[in-house]
Amino acid sequence: MAAGRRTAYVTDGNLRDSVHFAAGLALCRAAGCVVTDLRGGPLYSGPGVIAAADEKSHAILLELIGPHLPN
Repeated sequence: MAAGRRTAYVTDGNLRDSVHFAAGLALCRAAGCVVTDLRGGPLYSGPGVIAAADEKSHAILLELIGPHLPN
């Protein structure tokens, strides 16, 4: 996404102790991407991650994913 080749990345995995995503997520944030958990909250405050190139793409993904998340 930071290079402009993708619009978004989504995963439902637990990233809290994973070193494999740290650099990529930092690059996305530095490039101005929206990075949150699957509920739209701060990263690591809930399940998974949504990293989107812009607010519009992020909002669409939240709308699509939200109904499928457990309460």
